[in-house]
Amino acid sequence: MQHSLEERVLTLAGVFQATRLVRRTAQSGRIIDSDIETCLRSILQTDTDHAEDIYGGAARLRLGLQTLIDQMGSVDKNRDMELTRYMVMILHLEHKLSKNRAMLAEIRKGIDLANSQAEYFNLSHTNVIASLANLYQNTISTLQPRIMVTGKPEILSDTENANLIRALLLAAIRSAVAWHQCGGGRLQLMFQRKRIVSVANDLLAKLPSINTLI
Repeated sequence: MQHSLEERVLTLAGVFQATRLVRRTAQSGRIIDSDIETCLRSILQTDTDHAEDIYGGAARLRLGLQTLIDQMGSVDKNRDMELTRYMVMILHLEHKLSKNRAMLAEIRKGIDLANSQAEYFNLSHTNVIASLANLYQNTISTLQPRIMVTGKPEILSDTENANLIRALLLAAIRSAVAWHQCGGGRLQLMFQRKRIVSVANDLLAKLPSINTLI
């Protein structure tokens, strides 16, 4: 199935949203909001061919689109280098994962379990997040190099904060898988940066205002 640049940009925004929330959680602690739920939801969407369906619509990626624009549309000195580091490592680990069929099967099995738990509890329940965190720790975290998250020690040492960070890293990997499946690659990040940022700006401009009354 052929995918558009718009779909690739959405999946890339998914990676940026998840990594941005990793950084926020490591600095401020566990806050469950719609942006977090979008990332958690994306992990459980394994049987869809359309990027928007992974996230429940482009409007749920507002944070990711804005972060993409800030990171890819600015000069090097204005970028958040921590987010850049996370992004590079996520794409590198996804490349390794794509060649590991046994690990992919293990992840799929773990996602099926988390889906069952989400149906019984809810998507953002501590048990579901813990299940996703354990899945990340037993699979992606065994690949090298491991992602080292920077944050406040007292926050990172808290089990629920650590679980959410690991679940968000898994969400970032899921979006990186989707980016790859939609035809994304390193060369596009190098040579189509301006087009990617332009499409992200267009997508963001089309989203309804968050202040719109319904």
